[in-house]
Amino acid sequence: MNINFNKSQDGLVPVIIQDDRTLQVLMLGYMNEEAFEKTQQEQVVTFFSRSKNRLWTKGEESGNFLTVKSIATDCDQDTILIKALPKNVVCHTGSFSCFGGKDAKGFLYELEGKIGQRIDEKTESSYTYALFQRGINKMAQKVGEEAVELVIEAKDNNDDLFKNEAADLLYHFLILLKAKNLQLTDIENVLLQRMK
Repeated sequence: MNINFNKSQDGLVPVIIQDDRTLQVLMLGYMNEEAFEKTQQEQVVTFFSRSKNRLWTKGEESGNFLTVKSIATDCDQDTILIKALPKNVVCHTGSFSCFGGKDAKGFLYELEGKIGQRIDEKTESSYTYALFQRGINKMAQKVGEEAVELVIEAKDNNDDLFKNEAADLLYHFLILLKAKNLQLTDIENVLLQRMK
């Protein structure tokens, strides 16, 4: 990966940090070549802090590290995009993102991760794991039941009930996907191919 650190006089390039699951933009920082190399080696985001005038690993004081999932550059090779998993809130103000609170858009991927975690860790107190334990037939049946309830609510004029049934359907669909060893992105790829 070639990055043009010489384009600016101070040798810094902007770095956009994006949540790997939800694609929400979390923050903007700057890296010099040394910060970039450290980030690649440790797979934890390290910036060059202009105010501290030194390398600064995000989370070194708060523990709210950003674990790197992928790194890309723009077409001019003078801006970096890092998709990362935040350990907790990102902004020093306590907000989830430096651009505001947690956005609901893309939350399905975070939920998918939580569902997978509860199943993989065999969380006994979890409804999700209990349903998973009952087998594929019960999971599929639950998706069917939720779909019927959504159709019934669609015929009425109560948007709150309709939204809740839609949420129930999506939740149970994600459990069924996990049971089938599939992910939401697999379904998105099918839809993307249909667009072509």
